[in-house]
Amino acid sequence: MSLQLAEQFEANEQYEEAYREYKKEYESNPQDIGLLERLGHLSMILDKKDEAVVYYNEIIKRDVTNPLAYEQLISIYEGTDRYKYYIYRGNKNSIEGKLDFAINDFKKALSVATEGTQIAMTRMTLANLYVQAGNRLKAIDEFNMILEGDNLHEEMFLQLADLYMQDEAYSSAIDTLNRAIQKGFDTPRVNEGIAAVYLKSGNAQKALEYTKDELLKIQCMLELGQAAEAYEILNNLPEDLKHSPRYYTLMAQYYYSSKEFDKSLEAVEEYNKLAPNSPLTFQMRALVYEESGDEYNAHLNWGRYNILRKNVDIALNEFLNAVQINDSDVNLMFEIAELLTANKEIDHASEYYAKIVKKDPKNKEALYKLAQYREGLGDYGMQISYLEKIVDVDSNDLKALKELANAYEKNRMKSKALDIYRRYIELVKEPSEYKIVKDKIEKLETLGASDAQESEGLIDKIMKLFHK
Repeated sequence: MSLQLAEQFEANEQYEEAYREYKKEYESNPQDIGLLERLGHLSMILDKKDEAVVYYNEIIKRDVTNPLAYEQLISIYEGTDRYKYYIYRGNKNSIEGKLDFAINDFKKALSVATEGTQIAMTRMTLANLYVQAGNRLKAIDEFNMILEGDNLHEEMFLQLADLYMQDEAYSSAIDTLNRAIQKGFDTPRVNEGIAAVYLKSGNAQKALEYTKDELLKIQCMLELGQAAEAYEILNNLPEDLKHSPRYYTLMAQYYYSSKEFDKSLEAVEEYNKLAPNSPLTFQMRALVYEESGDEYNAHLNWGRYNILRKNVDIALNEFLNAVQINDSDVNLMFEIAELLTANKEIDHASEYYAKIVKKDPKNKEALYKLAQYREGLGDYGMQISYLEKIVDVDSNDLKALKELANAYEKNRMKSKALDIYRRYIELVKEPSEYKIVKDKIEKLETLGASDAQESEGLIDKIMKLFHK
């Protein structure tokens, strides 16, 4: 009853009474965003801006992308608090994907920030925005400026170390984490971070000095060639750890170091069940195949690894190396053709579609691609040839029938065009499409041209001259 009463009061512009009734309803339904919006709206009407701020922030807690809440908070703070005004405007631009605008807003917020905490948190947000924008150097600069201040948290050191790790600046990452310890953050996360950096940089012995993680210790031992000791610990791990993805990566690493490649691949497959389609799966497979002398599968898996890492040019090169060794995988050739097309290497892509058709003459998808390629070159004779092959494979393929009829018509092959249009119209179910083609057939039939008047298209004649 309270909600209906509140709505009635609001409709009658009895805002104080409506506000009171909405508050009663909100006490019973504190997660209702609709009620929060009504309370925020009425707070603004009643000039209770402090309360409006509370309600709009509650909305953001429940829905971080709510544009109304940001707009109202921006409006509230525009003339009263420039720091908060820029912060909310920056957050709104950030969630809308307008990173350059968001970065500019947070820079302005930084210029008017007065408290140490405000400065630190604003710089941290700026750093993360720079990361999102792909500018790691500026992000690193922001984190280093944060660490010169007093309002610190271990997360700041860890994020900066991670940025250095991405650039393989291992010594800088270690220095950053050692600074964290000097500043009083001698925590498990920081120590494990140092261990991870040492291991990544190839210093497994040093990593052992810092880590308390049983699985990381085993990985260090494997890196140090202590395979037998590592394997014994692996076999005696608690059952919960034996069902973790990391356990299977370590088993794969142990079998790899022992040159038991089949068992190593089995462990990789177990890992893949728990972490499907991870780049690590393909990296481990590639290393095993490489070591065992299976060049084809090594190239194939390095390709898959680099696709997931978005290193498309490297992936394409790996796939090209794989197909040179073994060209029986039609799916791989399709993937190569698609990557070449994305790179605008259309001629090269068409070579792979032609190879697919050579291996599988009834492959409709490849025939379509070749028909499109030939049409793009103006080679309408070959376009027709490929479309005819598709229709031979599947006489009910509406798309191929229509494209073939259009190609015949374009090349003034009227009787052939009519034959195909008639076959098409027998199969098409959509009424408007039926009418369009029916009208086209009637128009062609009334032209009165005989088969003797049909001729090749001009471009086809020119193409034949070049082929002589």
